Amino acid sequence: MSVEIEISDGVAIITMNRPERKNAFTREQYELLANALNAADQDAEVRVAVLTGAGAAFSSGQDLKEMMELASGVASGAPTTSKAGGFTVLLDALEIFSKPLIAAVNGVAVGIGMTLLPFCDIVLIDESARMRVPFSELGVPPEAASSVLFADRIGWQRAAELLLTARWVDASEAVEIGLALHTTPAGEALSQARELATTIASKSAYSTRVIKQLMVAGRGTRTQEARSREEALFADLFRSGGFGG
Repeated sequence: MSVEIEISDGVAIITMNRPERKNAFTREQYELLANALNAADQDAEVRVAVLTGAGAAFSSGQDLKEMMELASGVASGAPTTSKAGGFTVLLDALEIFSKPLIAAVNGVAVGIGMTLLPFCDIVLIDESARMRVPFSELGVPPEAASSVLFADRIGWQRAAELLLTARWVDASEAVEIGLALHTTPAGEALSQARELATTIASKSAYSTRVIKQLMVAGRGTRTQEARSREEALFADLFRSGGFGG
C-alpha cells in the first residue's frame, strides 16, 4: 500500500492506496500510514486530517497471510521487532494524533478498518459501505482497544454483540448506533468529509487543538491499558503458532 497525502486549505487528505487488495494492511503498510499521520500532525500547515481508502474499500483489515506467517515465525523462535501483528505502530500514531481526524468510510471496513474508527473524532460513511470485526471467527482477541472503545462509543450490549457475532453492520446501522455521524450519498463520503474538515480548519487552531486534547484526556489511561491486555493475548497466540479454537 502506498499512502498518499494531499494538503490544501489546512486539510490533509490521507489516502490508503492499495485498492487491488482492498487496502489490506501488512507490517510495512501500518508503518507507512503511521508515518503519514505523524507527518500531518507535525506539519504546521495542517489543521485537520481526513483518512480514507482508494477504490471500493476503506480497508479490508489485516493481511491474514502475513499474520499467519508472523505467528508461525514467532512460534518457531524467529526474532521479530513487531508486536501484535505489527499494528501497534499505527495505533501509537492514532493515539497521539493531536488534531481533529475525520474518517471518510467509502466501502468495506473490516477488522482494523473498523477498530481504528473510534480513534477518529468524526466518521462519515458512504450509504453503500458496511463493516464488521471478524475476531470471533478467526479465533483472535479484539484489537486496537476495541474491547473498551466500542463499549464507550456504542454501549456495552451493542459492542458485545458485534464483537461476539462478527456480523456485518451497514451504513444506516452504523449511524444509528453511533459508529458514524451520518451517511453520505454513494461516492460522496470523501467530498463531504473534505467540506467538513475545511469548515473546522477555518476555526481557531488553538481551540480545535485543545478541544481534541481535552476530549481524549477524558479517556485517561483506559485505551493504553486495553491495548496492553489485547496485545499480550496476541503475543500468547503467536507463541503458540496458531489462533484460538
